[in-house]
Amino acid sequence: MKHVKLGTLDVGRIGLGAMGMSAAYTGAGDDDAGSIRTIHRAIDLGVTLIDTAEVYGPYTNEELVGRAIQDRRDRVVIATKFGFMSHTGRPQVDSTPANIRIAVEGSLRRLGIDYIDLYYQHRVDPDTPIEEVVGTLAELVIEGKIRHLGLSEAWTGTIRRAHAVHPITALQSEYSLWTRDPDLDVLPVLRELGIGFVPYSPLGHGFLTGQIRSIDDLADTDWRKTNPRFIGENLQRNLRIADEVQAVATESGATPAQVALAWILTKGDDIAPIPGTKRVDRVEENIAADDLVLSATQVARLDSLPVAAGAHHNEAQMRLLER
Repeated sequence: MKHVKLGTLDVGRIGLGAMGMSAAYTGAGDDDAGSIRTIHRAIDLGVTLIDTAEVYGPYTNEELVGRAIQDRRDRVVIATKFGFMSHTGRPQVDSTPANIRIAVEGSLRRLGIDYIDLYYQHRVDPDTPIEEVVGTLAELVIEGKIRHLGLSEAWTGTIRRAHAVHPITALQSEYSLWTRDPDLDVLPVLRELGIGFVPYSPLGHGFLTGQIRSIDDLADTDWRKTNPRFIGENLQRNLRIADEVQAVATESGATPAQVALAWILTKGDDIAPIPGTKRVDRVEENIAADDLVLSATQVARLDSLPVAAGAHHNEAQMRLLER
């Protein structure tokens, strides 16, 4: 697999998001053995960046990833996140220094590792100055518990203020053919500062694969049933985007997932998307996008797709995104 640099951190340019193995999506948590086989296959195919978080489960996803990598630690870059779980009694997000220190110890224990390669603030905490957050993380770097710092769903002002305290290696935010918020504002700042970009949900929470045609295709426990883009008229309008991705895929002899990932990979050599799956065949399909070259005409065609109908999270979740 080709590699890219996130700041100074070298990674394979397609990573693996592990959340859906344990939480949020249809079938999550029902096949840990299969999920571990998927992680092993991803590593064998060149994936180095594996992404998890303490809130996934909660906690069970870090434990799963820890079991999967116990004899492969030297081949992987482990990213995890803090801040959605409060260990100090605060509601919702908690990036106080005390909470960070409790969180990092728990993640290290569950993952079974001595240090975390890339440690993200999961969401910006409006009640804790980012300078204080990054100052605490910088102390953990000195202590050897983490190697690189990341932010998730932070916007330009926060990114600049954080980077002024300690170098930020990567920003993780939603980015795909139907979520392009970072294009105009965030990506130029990241490149100015030398910060890498890690798109999560690069397949539009599975929608861009073309496999979801009705909300009835999802289990009642699947969080996408609360996502505005999967509901009612929005879903019908968004099917046109999935159909256009399918058309490009047919032209290319590829799958829609591979086209969606290949499109992201055209956006720079400082970007490493983390498509999620718990299946070996899907991880093989996703990683094959590393070899797919879209024509300039196809890229322009995909660039011109309409904005997706509906917000990319429900109202409560949207309030936690910096914009």
